[in-house]
Amino acid sequence: MKEIMPLENIKLGIALADKEQAIKAAGQVLVENGYVDKNYIDCMLQREEVVSTYIGSQVAIPHGVDGSQQYIKHSGLSFLQVPEGVSFGSDKEAKLLIGIAGKNDEHLEMLAKIAGLLGEEENIEKLVNAQSKEEIAALFEGVV
Repeated sequence: MKEIMPLENIKLGIALADKEQAIKAAGQVLVENGYVDKNYIDCMLQREEVVSTYIGSQVAIPHGVDGSQQYIKHSGLSFLQVPEGVSFGSDKEAKLLIGIAGKNDEHLEMLAKIAGLLGEEENIEKLVNAQSKEEIAALFEGVV
């Protein structure tokens, strides 16, 4: 079974121009590491048009629309740390992007676990300020 969030799925200190570029970047990590077909990125962009994936507290969780299952090869997460932030609309600045691809409705379980982790402000600060992929992976232990 493929690991849900190996270190190569974590990107630190990147800069993104806008939410479209941010969603594409989160999806591209999943494409490059064999979790999804490139068509999944289009589904992530469609999802953003329907409802914003910005969840507050500097976090956005881009994922595909219903019907995007066919493009998912393995359940996985991508994690992008954007120190300068990227706008997801007025007063919606994301410094953390967590791309989700969940096989067979696993994304609901993944979202619930991530929400638990991010429910603590202190964890968000740690993720925003993390200096290594290992620090991020340690915080996600038990989530993935």
